[in-house]
Amino acid sequence: MAKGKSRGGVLNRAIYSRISFLQQAAVTLASIRHQASGSGDDDASSKPPVSSRATNINNLNPTEDAGSVTPLEGMSRRLATDLRAVSLKTRIRLKPAVKQTLCKFCDSALLEGTSCTSTIENKSKGSRKPWADVMVRKCHTCGRERRYPVSAPRPRPRRKTERRTEGDPGHLQQQKQEG
Repeated sequence: MAKGKSRGGVLNRAIYSRISFLQQAAVTLASIRHQASGSGDDDASSKPPVSSRATNINNLNPTEDAGSVTPLEGMSRRLATDLRAVSLKTRIRLKPAVKQTLCKFCDSALLEGTSCTSTIENKSKGSRKPWADVMVRKCHTCGRERRYPVSAPRPRPRRKTERRTEGDPGHLQQQKQEG
């Protein structure tokens, strides 16, 4: 008796969807924090009326003091911590793109220009090697840096047969014998 073919579905689909949700929620909460902190209008006439049941995102974000952590930033970090815990416990590897959106040290979501700064550096002699480019992301929350290689193709080395020119001694000897 032969075994029937199994369906080609994804194993642990629920775990993958949970990890995806946690990553999207962490990034969304971090971006909401930065959008709300960017609007500095304290004028009462410009604020929309708040219903009794609906909560306004601006009410969740108190005014930021120097060095204070807003509740949404804390929630974002907590979701990122849970994301790492789920992936470690279930032994599921995170994709590099997901890893690069979260700070490894403080678990904050890295948003380009708001919570992190990215630069490209090349420490080769005179920056001659384009395949030695490295993207450096610096987290504004903890101040630490992570380095990621930038995928530039490395050129193939030339072979000895390609390096030969018509002026080499072997080529001249062949011409003398013929003539």
